[in-house]
Amino acid sequence: MDTPFCGCEYNKEEAYSLVSYRPPDFGRSNNWVRRINEFSLRMVVAMKLRKNLNMLRVYKRTINRDLQALFRLFRMKRFIRKCRKHNTTVGGIFQHLVKKHPNKICIMHEDKKWTFQEIEDYSNQVANCFAKLGFSHGDDVAVFMESKVEFVAIWLGLSKIGVVPALINSNLRQHPLAFSITTVKCKAVIFGSELIQAVKDATPLLKELDGLQYFCLGSFDSSILPAKSLDTLIPENSITPPKNHKGDMNDRLFYVYTSGTTGMPKAAIIRHSRFMWLGAGIHYMNRIEKDDVLYTALPLYHTAGGILSLSQTLLFGNTCGIRSKFSASKFWDDCIKYEATVAQYIGELCRYILAQPEKPQDRQHKVKLMFGNGLRPQIWKQFVDRFNIPNIGELYGSTEGNANVINIDNKVGAVGFMSRIIPTIYPVSLIKVDANTGEPIRDNKGLCIRCEPGEPGEFVGKIITSDPIRQFDGYVNQTATKKKIIRDCFTKGDTAFLSGDLLMMDEDGYLYFVDRTGDTFRWRGENVSTMEVEGIISKVLHHADSVVYGVEVPDNEGRAGMAAISDSDHNVDLKILLSELIQVLPPYAVPLFVRICDTLEATGTFKLKKVDLQKEGFNPSTIKDPLYYYNKKQGAYVPLDEESYNSICSGQIRL
Repeated sequence: MDTPFCGCEYNKEEAYSLVSYRPPDFGRSNNWVRRINEFSLRMVVAMKLRKNLNMLRVYKRTINRDLQALFRLFRMKRFIRKCRKHNTTVGGIFQHLVKKHPNKICIMHEDKKWTFQEIEDYSNQVANCFAKLGFSHGDDVAVFMESKVEFVAIWLGLSKIGVVPALINSNLRQHPLAFSITTVKCKAVIFGSELIQAVKDATPLLKELDGLQYFCLGSFDSSILPAKSLDTLIPENSITPPKNHKGDMNDRLFYVYTSGTTGMPKAAIIRHSRFMWLGAGIHYMNRIEKDDVLYTALPLYHTAGGILSLSQTLLFGNTCGIRSKFSASKFWDDCIKYEATVAQYIGELCRYILAQPEKPQDRQHKVKLMFGNGLRPQIWKQFVDRFNIPNIGELYGSTEGNANVINIDNKVGAVGFMSRIIPTIYPVSLIKVDANTGEPIRDNKGLCIRCEPGEPGEFVGKIITSDPIRQFDGYVNQTATKKKIIRDCFTKGDTAFLSGDLLMMDEDGYLYFVDRTGDTFRWRGENVSTMEVEGIISKVLHHADSVVYGVEVPDNEGRAGMAAISDSDHNVDLKILLSELIQVLPPYAVPLFVRICDTLEATGTFKLKKVDLQKEGFNPSTIKDPLYYYNKKQGAYVPLDEESYNSICSGQIRL
């Protein structure tokens, strides 16, 4: 008889038989694995003695998953500890990779291939160029261009001298663009020649930035906008690494912009440590190998393409193929062309690819893993079967947040999981919130209440400032940062990050996305701030009351924008309104539906209500108010009747 477990005379074989459990094979025996198994066996027997059959079943179903995740988390943390020990930077890690394989292909774009050495040389020239121009540690510089290799090399080079690049959405125009540049008080704007008109239009709005300098990459007409040519400046500088800046792991690497409820883009702070953590999470949780080739068609100014994919190249030495603008018809052609084994997606991208006519290339690729977020459960199986994708790494997270999870075992529809048997190993949770206000519900001790399986709740992550995996750096705007932090969450004095999203957990701990809280919604894979759109409508219509919200459209990912406008006389000039919206908003933020109401209901504090309007949707058979939809072929808002409504719902009219 072996040593008793939990005070009972069960040997190991008997304990295993209680749940027909066999320990996972990790290849090599590790003491920490054995200790976990011993601890697990004690838990099995203890729960059996307590007749907790339900948890025993959960244990049996999830123990292998949880231990595999724990093993990968251990490798991820080991990588972060190593980086912290040497206090290294992203540029420092990349230089180490260059020494290992200088002639390996680093980034592929269109028909051009850049080696690791070529990226290193160009980024060093960028660093030396801007150092010579007087830029130094702590200076902020806007980088505004479409996805290309130079985009990566420029921000990498700037980081080598401590200059912090602000990676600006190339779709922004006028006020949103100017706000993105001024919110971090940029000293210069580096832009691609393809966006010179956008920069020129925003220039009159940048007067508060004294001495703002402009640098253009690519050929341009200086009469349109006075700027210095980087095509001339950069080659004049040395390819040797800059020596006047050592760098620190906790330094700011760059800013990534995210739309919140404040109405304008918010600059989220990405430190070197956070870039490393996000990259390591994707690498180890998805088991990406050193010889894997990645492909992403997502914009490099976003977290998805610019961090999750590129980090595999800059931190782990994987080759990456990129595309300036996504093309559904060329997706698999590109994967074949670049011999990609790993590809990235967002939900909308998957739907567009699936809508393409079937062709031989659908299964001629080498892709063994696709990772990303937003793959709808309704098309999940169809997608993987048609394109023969063995593994899907669906994940959930935000640019700035510390509450991030990932699906490691192909559970259809799940964005990740929380361990039911080792819940403290990764401190994230779901808390109950008021359905009308979105505010957390607290118990009689003033603490938040955790959700049970089957209950939707807001996803939160405990903040631990000493841990790069658990810290929350927030935004440049400290007011916006404070709004994302909740205090006294589970214990008095603790703090947690509020994700702003509602998720639901099943009995086994798998998490499923439900909806976004607040006013921000997603369309075409982008966050749309309702306050921003409302502010523009109010300005165009001479301060008329309006509310903007997202409505569900059958077979479309996310929610389509809809504006309800108060006008008792129904004299809204929709032609002028649309013209103004198109000029100042990115395409995905322009409302696709308009509802003209006699009045809009307000609360006692004069806040306009939108919950009921959102529930009513855009069905003309149930709404008496005049409705319109954005007909892109006609370039106008046209009346929405039952015939056009049915055509939209059936997909005959594409939004």
